[in-house]
Amino acid sequence: MSSLFPPVACRHVEVDGVRVFFRESRPAQADAPVLLLLHGFPSGSHQFLRLIDALGSRYRVIAPDLPGFGHTEVPEGFLYSFDSLSGIIEGFVQHLGLSRFAMYVFDFGAPVGFRIAERHQEWIAGLVVQNGNAYEEGLSEAARGLLTLDPEDSAAVQTLQDLLTLNGTRSQYETGVADPGMIAPDGWTLDQHFLELPGRKDAQLALLFDYHTNIASYGRWQEWLRRYAPPTLIVWGRNDPFFIEPGARAYLRDLPGAELHLFDTGHFALETHVAEIAQLIDGFLDRSWS
Repeated sequence: MSSLFPPVACRHVEVDGVRVFFRESRPAQADAPVLLLLHGFPSGSHQFLRLIDALGSRYRVIAPDLPGFGHTEVPEGFLYSFDSLSGIIEGFVQHLGLSRFAMYVFDFGAPVGFRIAERHQEWIAGLVVQNGNAYEEGLSEAARGLLTLDPEDSAAVQTLQDLLTLNGTRSQYETGVADPGMIAPDGWTLDQHFLELPGRKDAQLALLFDYHTNIASYGRWQEWLRRYAPPTLIVWGRNDPFFIEPGARAYLRDLPGAELHLFDTGHFALETHVAEIAQLIDGFLDRSWS
């Protein structure tokens, strides 16, 4: 794994009226393996900056901002759902001409990524799953409570709006971390900046209220994993307050050959263990890419 920082391009491409912002490393090897990074709530491609630095010299690492996040710009009237997000990212992949890649799925990135995998299994050379849930037992009681709220209930709306405050965003980074002082404030500060942009909190509420469609899809995704058995690396912050350790272990039922590594940290495992996770990904891609 190279210690040299790779050149990274930042640009937009337009997909169905959405200007998708993305970061892309430029490895020296023109045919380098491709790693697509799909971020989670309430973050963006910036959460992967250190991972891109660690892997981008050997791999073509591509990290888009999902619609409703980061620097991606959406037209007025865009309808936020996990189906619409996956459709835009599918179009993004096609726009870049990607025909095969390993896919890193984290948090919201998992339901986006699994929808794409269902439609294009030929694209998926491997999976890196980091606190990206696909099993009922991976939902904590807190997650079940938040992700099954009724949008017609004003108290439910307020509960989710509280999650979108600075304190709510910061807590997602710090909960479950042994020493929160080791986490730089830049991540949650930048996340909150984007959350405060016009329309962004409404977008997040729409996605949170749509999350029940992901839970309903777990069985299909599990069947897809069993059928296609992609090479899979699972790296998981075991103290995640939302997506708990049994959800990481559940993947092994459908993917008995998967690698599982648990870390003593929270939801944003890259904040505390990026060096270890980057090394695991590097070795995994070395072994599985062919």
